[in-house]
Amino acid sequence: LTAVCDTDAARAQEIGEQYGVPFFTEPDAMFASGLVDAILIATPHYFHAPLAIAAFQHGLHVLTEKPLCVTVSDADRMIAAARQSGKKFAIMYQMRTRPENRAARRLIEEGAIGEIRRTLLITAWYRTQAYYDSGGWRATWAGEGGGVLINQAPHYLDLFQWLGGLPTRVQAQVRTRLHEIEVEDEAFALLEYPNGAHGYLYATTNEVPDENAIEICGDRGKLCLYNGKLEFWRFEHSIRQFTFETDQMWGAIRAERVEAPIEPLPEDALRDHPAIIQNFARSILYDEPLIAPGEEGLAVVELINALILSGKREIPVSIPRGSGGL
Repeated sequence: LTAVCDTDAARAQEIGEQYGVPFFTEPDAMFASGLVDAILIATPHYFHAPLAIAAFQHGLHVLTEKPLCVTVSDADRMIAAARQSGKKFAIMYQMRTRPENRAARRLIEEGAIGEIRRTLLITAWYRTQAYYDSGGWRATWAGEGGGVLINQAPHYLDLFQWLGGLPTRVQAQVRTRLHEIEVEDEAFALLEYPNGAHGYLYATTNEVPDENAIEICGDRGKLCLYNGKLEFWRFEHSIRQFTFETDQMWGAIRAERVEAPIEPLPEDALRDHPAIIQNFARSILYDEPLIAPGEEGLAVVELINALILSGKREIPVSIPRGSGGL
């Protein structure tokens, strides 16, 4: 850490003195100071894009907190600025560092579950009214750009599409069910993928206890991630093949629960946020591949924008760049 910046002068001074580094109140002044090679953006969402673009124009590497930004157009501008600068661009999607999530992705990449047939995401949290009242930017369209979808859900939206791919069409409902806020505290949607697979998504800040669940169901197996624990089911036969080849009226496919090949992290390994920061630094120094490239943050922005648009207009919305799976 070589410098800090905050538009709140008292806060900037407090943190600068706490860590013994220079402090700034103007981002451009810090970018031009020669004191920094890279920045970490941890501001309200609408500032992510202009700060990242300005940093790239000053020849700096950028790591931004989630979400990448609020709109797809801003995401496109950030990505273009990163490419033009040739500097490293990463996003704080630390769920990708966890062994169980990496194991799930590896199984899908290796074809262990076959063609994906169904997906499910439940990301349920609880927040009080006092939480939303604690900051003027929270839970406002002007300050945050949305509610649960853009604040609490992005980590699991990223993990969900990192495993199952980005859908190409969504039909959503978004509503404010519990809190006195102007943005959504609940969202649910049906998802369509180009291969004919379907999915279901539910996000809320109205539920106790917190729950995060992902299911990826394939033709040859099924993966379930429940609150950080991975279950892997392997099918004896392909569902599609067995359906038409068996002559048994009540034929069934045996599903065996097998131990997922999770590679534990070394005891001294960094986890979550520190792991992303370490990877970002090593990418700058040694060209280590980024765990969460900034460009890949676009997918979650596309998904959030599509869900909100679908819910507000009460129509299905297509995602032109939806990948539909690994």
